[in-house]
Amino acid sequence: MQSISESTHTIVRMLADGCFHSGEQIAKQLNISRSAVWKRVHQLESFGLEIFSVPGRGYQLTHPVELLEEMQVRKWLTPVCNASLQAFTVLDKVDSTNAWLMSRSSDFPAACLAEWQTSGRGRRGRKWISPFAANLYLSLGWQFDDVPPGFTALGMVAAIAAVRALHAVNITGVAIKWPNDLLVSGSKLGGILVEIQGEPPGRVCAVIGIGINVRMPKEAAAQIDQPWTDLATLATSEMPERNHLAAAMIEELVAALQEFAVQGFGAFAEDWRALDLAAGRPVHLQYQQKIIKGTALGVDQDGALLLNTDAGTRRFVSGDLSLRILS
Repeated sequence: MQSISESTHTIVRMLADGCFHSGEQIAKQLNISRSAVWKRVHQLESFGLEIFSVPGRGYQLTHPVELLEEMQVRKWLTPVCNASLQAFTVLDKVDSTNAWLMSRSSDFPAACLAEWQTSGRGRRGRKWISPFAANLYLSLGWQFDDVPPGFTALGMVAAIAAVRALHAVNITGVAIKWPNDLLVSGSKLGGILVEIQGEPPGRVCAVIGIGINVRMPKEAAAQIDQPWTDLATLATSEMPERNHLAAAMIEELVAALQEFAVQGFGAFAEDWRALDLAAGRPVHLQYQQKIIKGTALGVDQDGALLLNTDAGTRRFVSGDLSLRILS
């Protein structure tokens, strides 16, 4: 676990309202010099926060930010969901919420949220851009004593749960690109990374990481090499609170994992068909350094992609696969 300094964290909290705060006011509250305030404010810019500095007025964030707080998240959770979590952690800064939870499997079920990831990861080892207090970086650790049918579709079940959570905070129009990318009108809103410890038939622990773009700063956006979107762009009315969004994700994930543990992927097949972005469309599939062309036919009972190719119907399981939907 890593953290930012207490004084820097206090400055973030002071500026979070999006109003101007004078350097003198900040210095007095923290009992530090004006030059020390200046250094800490510029440190915040290195976190990815955009800050106005106006002589005579002070400092102001370009957008108000809502910092994550355990109690604020928990107040949105049902008593049953709250009780199911053995551990709940909110970090200022961490290399990866998935990595942090993977080393703490004795605490599962457990949730971890972070304001900032320094080494956030997506599928196939891709970097996940994770600026401070801008988006949602969440991991949930879960234990399976008995592996359910269709266990390889765990990431797909998590993606369905994420779509349900987004609907709960009034974000619609989200579809899933196999196996678990969340897209709106062809632009990526979020992604999921599942990591496993243990092997069937013994105890298996899973960490499910979810990243959702909430309000992506311009500097961070410049590092993204594919079409993307965020909730600030999609929200048709009031933006969902990040704490509420985090709670909705945890609530839906816990419910989905409980159902998955008993019924397997079959319980989610209908939802998958409704959300599957590729089914019936021509696609390119990158597989083992080859490009395979075909038409997506949906998935089988284990969540494997079925592809109609010149060589007939082929089956692909999750792994180092990349799906490209043709226009």
